[in-house]
Amino acid sequence: MKTILVVEDDKNQLLLYEQELSYEGYNIITAKDGLEAIKKVKEQLPDLIVLDINMPKMDGIEAMGKILSEHKKIPIIINTAYSSYKDDFMSWSANAYVIKSSDLKELKDKIKEVI
Repeated sequence: MKTILVVEDDKNQLLLYEQELSYEGYNIITAKDGLEAIKKVKEQLPDLIVLDINMPKMDGIEAMGKILSEHKKIPIIINTAYSSYKDDFMSWSANAYVIKSSDLKELKDKIKEVI
Protein backbone atom coordinates (compact mmCIF):
# COMPACT_ATOMS: atom_id res chain seq x y z
CA MET A 1 0.00 0.00 0.00
CA LYS A 2 1.40 3.38 -1.06
CA THR A 3 1.64 6.13 1.54
CA ILE A 4 0.65 9.70 0.67
CA LEU A 5 1.39 12.75 2.81
CA VAL A 6 -1.39 15.31 2.32
CA VAL A 7 -0.45 18.83 3.43
CA GLU A 8 -3.45 21.15 3.72
CA ASP A 9 -4.30 23.88 6.26
CA ASP A 10 -8.09 23.77 5.71
CA LYS A 11 -9.45 21.15 8.16
CA ASN A 12 -12.48 20.27 6.04
CA GLN A 13 -10.47 19.83 2.84
CA LEU A 14 -7.88 17.79 4.70
CA LEU A 15 -10.58 15.47 6.01
CA LEU A 16 -12.11 15.16 2.52
CA TYR A 17 -8.74 14.29 0.94
CA GLU A 18 -7.96 11.82 3.71
CA GLN A 19 -11.30 10.02 3.28
CA GLU A 20 -11.35 10.03 -0.52
CA LEU A 21 -7.74 8.87 -0.92
CA SER A 22 -8.17 6.19 1.75
CA TYR A 23 -11.11 4.85 -0.27
CA GLU A 24 -8.73 4.67 -3.24
CA GLY A 25 -6.53 2.30 -1.22
CA TYR A 26 -3.77 4.65 -0.05
CA ASN A 27 -2.34 4.98 3.45
CA ILE A 28 -2.75 8.68 4.31
CA ILE A 29 -0.59 10.81 6.59
CA THR A 30 -1.66 14.44 7.11
CA ALA A 31 -0.01 17.73 7.99
CA LYS A 32 -1.59 21.17 8.38
CA ASP A 33 1.41 23.31 7.37
CA GLY A 34 4.88 23.13 5.85
CA LEU A 35 6.70 22.75 9.16
CA GLU A 36 4.56 19.79 10.16
CA ALA A 37 5.07 18.28 6.67
CA ILE A 38 8.85 18.35 7.09
CA LYS A 39 8.51 16.68 10.49
CA LYS A 40 6.19 13.97 9.08
CA VAL A 41 8.60 13.22 6.19
CA LYS A 42 11.39 12.65 8.75
CA GLU A 43 9.14 10.31 10.78
CA GLN A 44 7.83 8.27 7.85
CA LEU A 45 9.01 8.71 4.27
CA PRO A 46 5.90 8.84 2.03
CA ASP A 47 5.68 7.56 -1.54
CA LEU A 48 4.10 10.86 -2.64
CA ILE A 49 3.27 14.30 -1.22
CA VAL A 50 0.17 16.32 -2.09
CA LEU A 51 1.05 19.86 -1.08
CA ASP A 52 -0.96 23.07 -0.72
CA ILE A 53 0.90 26.36 -1.21
CA ASN A 54 -0.74 29.03 0.97
CA MET A 55 -0.43 27.82 4.56
CA PRO A 56 0.53 29.32 7.92
CA LYS A 57 3.99 28.91 9.51
CA MET A 58 5.66 27.74 6.28
CA ASP A 59 4.18 27.78 2.79
CA GLY A 60 4.24 24.83 0.42
CA ILE A 61 6.95 26.20 -1.88
CA GLU A 62 9.41 26.62 1.00
CA ALA A 63 8.48 23.23 2.48
CA MET A 64 8.92 21.57 -0.93
CA GLY A 65 12.41 23.05 -1.24
CA LYS A 66 13.44 21.78 2.19
CA ILE A 67 11.96 18.31 1.61
CA LEU A 68 13.52 17.90 -1.85
CA SER A 69 16.92 19.06 -0.59
CA GLU A 70 17.02 15.91 1.57
CA HIS A 71 14.79 13.54 -0.43
CA LYS A 72 15.19 14.31 -4.12
CA LYS A 73 13.18 11.30 -5.31
CA ILE A 74 9.87 11.99 -3.50
CA PRO A 75 7.22 12.92 -6.07
CA ILE A 76 5.26 16.05 -5.16
CA ILE A 77 1.91 17.23 -6.50
CA ILE A 78 1.10 20.86 -5.80
CA ASN A 79 -2.60 21.14 -5.06
CA THR A 80 -3.65 24.79 -4.80
CA ALA A 81 -6.53 27.13 -5.48
CA TYR A 82 -4.17 29.56 -7.22
CA SER A 83 -3.22 29.01 -10.85
CA SER A 84 -0.74 31.94 -10.69
CA TYR A 85 1.90 29.82 -8.94
CA LYS A 86 2.14 27.57 -11.99
CA ASP A 87 4.32 30.20 -13.66
CA ASP A 88 6.55 30.57 -10.58
CA PHE A 89 9.79 28.73 -11.31
CA MET A 90 9.91 27.61 -7.65
CA SER A 91 6.91 25.35 -8.32
CA TRP A 92 8.55 23.70 -11.33
CA SER A 93 10.33 21.11 -9.20
CA ALA A 94 6.94 19.55 -8.43
CA ASN A 95 5.94 16.54 -10.53
CA ALA A 96 2.44 17.92 -11.14
CA TYR A 97 0.31 20.99 -10.50
CA VAL A 98 -3.41 20.62 -9.82
CA ILE A 99 -5.92 23.42 -9.27
CA LYS A 100 -8.21 22.60 -6.34
CA SER A 101 -11.73 21.57 -7.23
CA SER A 102 -14.68 20.03 -5.44
CA ASP A 103 -14.29 17.19 -7.95
CA LEU A 104 -11.19 15.25 -6.91
CA LYS A 105 -10.96 13.30 -10.17
CA GLU A 106 -8.05 15.35 -11.56
CA LEU A 107 -6.10 15.01 -8.31
CA LYS A 108 -6.78 11.26 -8.11
CA ASP A 109 -5.74 10.82 -11.75
CA LYS A 110 -2.49 12.75 -11.19
CA ILE A 111 -1.72 10.64 -8.10
CA LYS A 112 -2.15 7.44 -10.11
CA GLU A 113 -0.01 8.86 -12.91
CA VAL A 114 2.82 10.04 -10.63
CA ILE A 115 2.88 7.11 -8.19
